[in-house]
Amino acid sequence: MPELSDLRPRLALALDVDDQVEAMRLARELRAWFAVAKVGLELFGAAGPEGVAQLLDEGYKVFLDLKLHDIPTTVGRCARVLGALGVSYLTAHAAGGAAMLRAATDGLAEGAAAAGLEAPGVLAVTILTSDAGAPPHVLGKRVATAVEARCAGFVCAAADVAEAKQLAPSLLAVVPGIRPLGIPSHDQARPATPAEALAAGADLLVVGRAVTAAADRTAAADRLVAELAGAGAGA
Repeated sequence: MPELSDLRPRLALALDVDDQVEAMRLARELRAWFAVAKVGLELFGAAGPEGVAQLLDEGYKVFLDLKLHDIPTTVGRCARVLGALGVSYLTAHAAGGAAMLRAATDGLAEGAAAAGLEAPGVLAVTILTSDAGAPPHVLGKRVATAVEARCAGFVCAAADVAEAKQLAPSLLAVVPGIRPLGIPSHDQARPATPAEALAAGADLLVVGRAVTAAADRTAAADRLVAELAGAGAGA
């Protein structure tokens, strides 16, 4: 049965708030259960690079979820700036095409190298977990685009992991929309329980409101880990 030390590196805490003080309170309270902190548009818009720096100081790896999607030149320049922040992962939409994703991977690596940091990885967003109507052929095309662009991984729903892993077995599979048993799905059209996601082959689970909005957050985090351990996930 897996221990917390085995599961913690595979759990990303989604800090989907617009206040850095609140984000840091959540990060410190839940640090024992999560090794990765996800910073999205909301928090990055509120706190910017300083917010990332504070999370790094707390010992988190930072997953910067900005979902870049623009012309390759613009994406490459933006990724170069973000690469110098010390983040481990940066998301970009696979729908932007191979040239755009390649610009993101190159820019991110250049920014990190200029700052004397290890190379971070781009995660290609395939289909949003709120999108229940995407055509079936889209997933394969977007995963292939991620491979062509030398992305480190891809983001997809748990139901898509098995197919995506067949196409790109060496890439990191990141699954948002995680909802432990009994937790409402909110705006996620294709949620999954933690055990379902890991059983499907997910490498990193993104967990937000199921824990951060709980009346007792530490108890919710304990239940999350217990659900994973009870299912033998990661064993």
